[in-house]
Amino acid sequence: MLKKLVQISIVTTLALGAAEITLDTVTVEDTIDTLTLKNVSGEELKSADLGEALSKSVPSITISRRSGIANDIILRGQKRDNINVIIDGGKIYGGCPNRMDAPISHVVTNNIDYITVNEGPYDVENFGTLSGVVNVHTKAPKEGFAGELNLNVGSFGYKKGSFTIEGGNEKVKGLLSFSKEQSEQYKDGDGDKFQEQLIKAGAPTMNLYQKKYEDLDAYEKSSFLAKLYLNLTQNQELKLSYTANRSDDILYPNSPMDALKDDSDLYNVEYIIKNLGAYSKRLSILYYYSKVDHPMSNIYRNAATDITKEITNHMWSKIGGAKVTNEFTISNTQIKAGVEYSRRTWLGKYYNNGKFTGYSINNAVTKNKGVFIDTTTKIGANTLRAGVRYDDTEITNDGGYLDRDFNALSGYIFNTYALSSSLDIFGGVGVSHRVPDGRELYFWKKGKLIGTPTLNKTRNIEFDIGMKKSFESGAVKAKVFYSKLKDYIYFHQGKTENVFENVDAKIYGIELSGSYLFGDKLSLEGGITFQRGLKDEPLAGQSDRDLADIAPLRANLIANYFYDEKTTLSLELIGQKRWTHYDSDNGEQEIPGFVVANFKLKREVTPNLEFTFGVDNIFDKTYAQSNTYSDLTLIMSGAKQKVKLNEPGRYIYMNLSYKF
Repeated sequence: MLKKLVQISIVTTLALGAAEITLDTVTVEDTIDTLTLKNVSGEELKSADLGEALSKSVPSITISRRSGIANDIILRGQKRDNINVIIDGGKIYGGCPNRMDAPISHVVTNNIDYITVNEGPYDVENFGTLSGVVNVHTKAPKEGFAGELNLNVGSFGYKKGSFTIEGGNEKVKGLLSFSKEQSEQYKDGDGDKFQEQLIKAGAPTMNLYQKKYEDLDAYEKSSFLAKLYLNLTQNQELKLSYTANRSDDILYPNSPMDALKDDSDLYNVEYIIKNLGAYSKRLSILYYYSKVDHPMSNIYRNAATDITKEITNHMWSKIGGAKVTNEFTISNTQIKAGVEYSRRTWLGKYYNNGKFTGYSINNAVTKNKGVFIDTTTKIGANTLRAGVRYDDTEITNDGGYLDRDFNALSGYIFNTYALSSSLDIFGGVGVSHRVPDGRELYFWKKGKLIGTPTLNKTRNIEFDIGMKKSFESGAVKAKVFYSKLKDYIYFHQGKTENVFENVDAKIYGIELSGSYLFGDKLSLEGGITFQRGLKDEPLAGQSDRDLADIAPLRANLIANYFYDEKTTLSLELIGQKRWTHYDSDNGEQEIPGFVVANFKLKREVTPNLEFTFGVDNIFDKTYAQSNTYSDLTLIMSGAKQKVKLNEPGRYIYMNLSYKF
């Protein structure tokens, strides 16, 4: 296993680079401090699951597999509020305390223009960027008139249809997009659907699906996007955007509950004024609002056959915010300064057989006020970026528990030095913070306060150094990072109340990435990551210092072959080493390593019609990539073992895309 991964890493390290290559694939543009994924909507056809798409394209991102869709992402061993997900400048937070509806799941792949990923605390524009930020940019309307229709089918009864229509002139532009998809339960490499996986894992009978529900579809999802751009004057623009997501009956087999629905609405309004004067080249006023309605229940499980044990936890999440940003230049320094305000509300109610029995989260409200300044300066061969941010955050609740107030000063310095026209070295240090959320402070379950109202905010001090070597047709980049976490918020499995604690910890790792174009027929791209995470001291009553969610050595490699001007063939290898460092005291377990292969063929049939055929997991391998850290409520098998969920087996799909 390790030998295979080492072979992949050698090829990746020596043969790959990071120059932008304009191909009809997901183009990964790897600059010094930002990874940009382009053409996401044109290539990620398998499903709407953006988390899964990111895990295949960014080596430092893995997913927490929970279902056939809506899987959460882990960046450099960090998830939940430790990483920021921004959609068109705004935010959305899922309602589920068990991450069934992670923020990344509320935007579908067919609506995405491009994505940027910034690792580390080198972002002061957004509240709460502890260890990285994922910026999702949805499609923008263009002038003229155009449209696209996609029809997609795949294994496990997958069906999807989507269309986009856009047009306008220099004064008014609009875009409408709609998609609908559904899928049966996927089978793993052993041919097991969800119920069979649970039985093999030894899940308790009460957590199994009732006979009449064991073959339910895995999910059904619809999405709608509408945008209107107005050029009010030569230097003023108004952008309006609305996204709606409607999902029904999403099965989460290794959790005790499934989602009855997952509905979200995102509203964005941005007003832009350009060239107001010497100290305002671009002034942006952004308002955003999002809401999520997420009831989850055990009604499909055997437990619900006893009406006294039929439980629904109905969750609602809302956030509204505004940001004013001004950009200008003084001498050779570009400056971006702004103020931000947001108000996040989290509410949850328990019901037994339809009767209200109490709150899971009783109206936790997080109010943040922030001010920031971000600068970029050219000094000879140096490109120096620096930023600072101050936050004042207040968290209240209606449950009678301790209200909290936090203040934090964050900032960073990041410099790139051009040793030559083809070789850059870079390094940075940053300090960032994030406050505890409503679940970590106030969550209530089975008559006990699971949250810990006295939690401190988490501080990350991080160092990054690296180099980038460019070639005529590509480049290679290497990066080393070290993150020192103060008061990291962690789940203690040995406790039944106040289970979240502050611990001191560290995460460090090495990342290699890039792509290279050989002539005009073949390109290679990929990367490799190694990470370790350790608590400074074990939790009370425990002995394991390993941090949870730190994936082992992981690599991906993609070869694209351009048969002719109309046909592209791609072969992808994704590998991960066996989990040997994991937090066994808090629910994690040893998981075997794997290497899987994926294939895709794309053919331009006519100038307007494109056909795609693909096979994921070609050799139908049975494997799991997600571990079972106890911060997720997972089904128990035996006294301590948690039930993990296998990845899908061989998946064959086809897509027809018609553009006009």
